[in-house]
Amino acid sequence: MTDSKRCGYAAILGRPNVGKSTLLNTMLSQKVSITSRKPQTTRHRLLGIKTTDLIQVLYVDTPGIHGDEPRAINRYMNRSAKSAIRDVDAIVFLLDRTEWNSDDQLVADSIAGSKARVFIAVNKIDQIKNKRVLLPQLSRIQKLVPEAEIIPISAVTGENVQELESLVEAAMPTSPFYYPDDQVTDRSERFLVAEIIREKLMRQLGDEIPYALTIQIDNFKWKKTTIHIEATIFVERDGQKAILIGKKGKKLKQIGSEARSDMEGLLEAKVMLTTWVKVKTGWSNDDRALKSLGYDDA
Repeated sequence: MTDSKRCGYAAILGRPNVGKSTLLNTMLSQKVSITSRKPQTTRHRLLGIKTTDLIQVLYVDTPGIHGDEPRAINRYMNRSAKSAIRDVDAIVFLLDRTEWNSDDQLVADSIAGSKARVFIAVNKIDQIKNKRVLLPQLSRIQKLVPEAEIIPISAVTGENVQELESLVEAAMPTSPFYYPDDQVTDRSERFLVAEIIREKLMRQLGDEIPYALTIQIDNFKWKKTTIHIEATIFVERDGQKAILIGKKGKKLKQIGSEARSDMEGLLEAKVMLTTWVKVKTGWSNDDRALKSLGYDDA
């Protein structure tokens, strides 16, 4: 019966690199959000849909909230994350172990006054050797965010993640489901394959270049049993283009091979992937260029 079903939104918030996307993938038992060890890997809001018999939770994975906004893309990411707070039923505020810095405080300030149930998930507890340091930290966090319920978790190992999910599910209102039972994200296949390419670039390249690149899917077509995908990787300078392509195209070929393998797993079909690298000077600090490249969900 519809009356017995519950459905609602839960925003996953936190500063960059605390494990928000990893947590979402763990809860869904499926990879829908890209991950890397570099901060600010997530640039767009993404909905992860978790459906059980009577409950559907729409988890909103968000970019990391951060104080430093040197470029338009940083301002875009902050707007995107903060706008996710509106009209949600629950907020999962993710922290990195026993750390609390100015960006964590920014997140706390952003959710102050929200009518949503707030859960603070203290993540990466699998990396804490001496668990005794946790107790005073949890007490300190409780004083900083008194309205929150706190739970230590590990998004990587899954420790206490089910308990966190139970708390979130209990906060969902009575409502029919918004999405079909078998749908796991609101994002298109085109968006997901672009993110796969960007993940491989984030993981393969040095510290600077990943933040100067973005992906545009130019073509996505079925031809018999094969999907033909054409993608352009935009960077900001000629030197970045040379590094990305690599000697005799070796680096780009390796990235393309890894991306194609993941795409075939996602799409359950053979993929022919063609990539180009082009220079688009200053795209990350140009609001109009950002919008033209798909940064318009904030």
